[in-house]
Amino acid sequence: MRTERLVLRGSESRDRLAFIELFASPEVRSYLGGPRGRDELERAVPEVPGRRPGVFVVDHDGAMIGLVTLDRRDAERPGHIRPDAGEAELSYMFLPHAWGYGYAAEACAAALEWIAGALPGEPVVLCTQTANARSMRLAAKLGFTEVERFEEYGAEQWFGEWSSVPPSG
Repeated sequence: MRTERLVLRGSESRDRLAFIELFASPEVRSYLGGPRGRDELERAVPEVPGRRPGVFVVDHDGAMIGLVTLDRRDAERPGHIRPDAGEAELSYMFLPHAWGYGYAAEACAAALEWIAGALPGEPVVLCTQTANARSMRLAAKLGFTEVERFEEYGAEQWFGEWSSVPPSG
């Protein structure tokens, strides 16, 4: 997928170092359970990381600057809008040098547009710590509405829903 400034694509071997940087970054992982050890990541990250449906490398000027994923929300976790769980969940991580330029909003909007075309009417959920002000602003900008708040991972979580179907009324 292409946006005005970005390409959302499948991962390639050239993205491996950026994947490691994302998961090892204390800034990126501050609201996501903390950074993972670089040595551990060097051993664990495959030659072509994130090679599965729903994982989009966000590429700017030929280099990976982040990830956007659309996965099914784990039924064991709190926060659901369907009784059988399994909702599509949007998540994202960007390298700190790419923060503040609107890339996350642009890439996430493209992913939401993609899922709206691929699965019309499919609701999408997003969960973030309420302490993560940047993520809270992005959720609002993308059109997510709050469903509930709950405690998970020792912090208050904000859980919201987005739908490509306009509300009736």
